[in-house]
Amino acid sequence: MKEIPPTPESFGVIAAATDRLLAQVAELDDKDMAAPSRLPGWTRGHVLSHLARQAPALERLLEWARTGVETPQYPSRRARDAEIEAGARQPAAALVADVRATAAHFRHTIEELPAPAWQATIRPFTGELCTPRRILVIRIRELVLHHVDLDIGYGVADIPAHARQIVLDDVLGYYAEAEGMADVVLSDREGALLGHFGTGGPVVSGTPAEVLAWLSGRSTGTELDCTAQLPALPRWL
Repeated sequence: MKEIPPTPESFGVIAAATDRLLAQVAELDDKDMAAPSRLPGWTRGHVLSHLARQAPALERLLEWARTGVETPQYPSRRARDAEIEAGARQPAAALVADVRATAAHFRHTIEELPAPAWQATIRPFTGELCTPRRILVIRIRELVLHHVDLDIGYGVADIPAHARQIVLDDVLGYYAEAEGMADVVLSDREGALLGHFGTGGPVVSGTPAEVLAWLSGRSTGTELDCTAQLPALPRWL
């Protein structure tokens, strides 16, 4: 799975994604928050509640790395879901303030994490063993894709190239290990290889944003070109 180094550049990608998100959601009112997001069964309030609660959850993993004491990201899926549900009922201003405050605390935590802790082994809620460098990728992925999920005029094509490539690499890594992934070659419209699974298979081409949107479940892939029928994807996270 994708990991990135704990550098000012990496921290800056997270900060920029946070700032873009906050700039847009600050304009939402209570009615906007109660409207459906692009995620089935979730309002925009659910999406923002998830992002707010995710930051301290990821910090629990960083505490594990710092102290060596196993600290789960969430006690259970039920507890995670209950937190999100409770937060989603907050007024718009409170939700935005929650996202802003928890994001700021998360930024302080990653910037102050001691160097040895970045080499520790931890296990996120998704089950993989990794170092805290993966936490940086997870936070970037969640910020940019859930910004899209809010359905407020921000699409996958609006994700800056550097952040988009980090997320695309992460998604490619996920499918490389997923059961039932079909053989397929992914390329941009100029023929440059973006990724591949298995050996051979149909060629799927599009812009990097179009490919990421399809792989991450943010589009059905109708905008892509394929030399055969577009293959079905295993269940995304």
